[in-house]
Amino acid sequence: MLGEPTRDRRAERREATRAEILDAAWAHVREHGLAALSLRDLARSVGMQPPSLYGYFDSKNAIYDAMFAQGAQAFVDGRSSAWPEDPVDVLKQMAHYFVGFCSSDVARYQLLFQRTIPGFEPSAESFAISVRGLTEIIERFASFGITDPAAVDLYTALFTGIADQQISNDPGGDRWIRLIDDAVEMFYGHITTKKASSSKKRRGTR
Repeated sequence: MLGEPTRDRRAERREATRAEILDAAWAHVREHGLAALSLRDLARSVGMQPPSLYGYFDSKNAIYDAMFAQGAQAFVDGRSSAWPEDPVDVLKQMAHYFVGFCSSDVARYQLLFQRTIPGFEPSAESFAISVRGLTEIIERFASFGITDPAAVDLYTALFTGIADQQISNDPGGDRWIRLIDDAVEMFYGHITTKKASSSKKRRGTR
């Protein structure tokens, strides 16, 4: 039809091949482990010679970086846009989502939240996607009056630890997942008590 932009079929084929390579890479690391990614095996699985991969990704770390971006985007896209009114319920919802996301895909968890690959650092563009997840936590905390960065650090450390315990010691189960609500309540009780104490001290110095 006149006036419609011309499709770049070559670019479309290139992106389709990149997507196929990344799908194969995910399948490989889920079966063999994140550090076991082999360019030779990856090329074979998509029906090309290893040197041909470099036409799509210039290194193995570039493949990891694209996988990191995909994983980070999946985390952002999977979050709920509907939030409860009670702060404790908000924290529980975020924690259940995070631990469930991590435990549902061990290779993705390792790539996004652990330094499993020696020498790999995500690019600034890929890492910026991941930062959105942390920004969401900071914004939610601020919405109910918690602005201390240490509170965010404690929260992320606590639930990364629960995710790690679940993955390491009860894969496919819920032994540590069952602890999430109790952990949130303890966390919120600690943070609000600390906040009230700090506020009282400030009033006392005036």
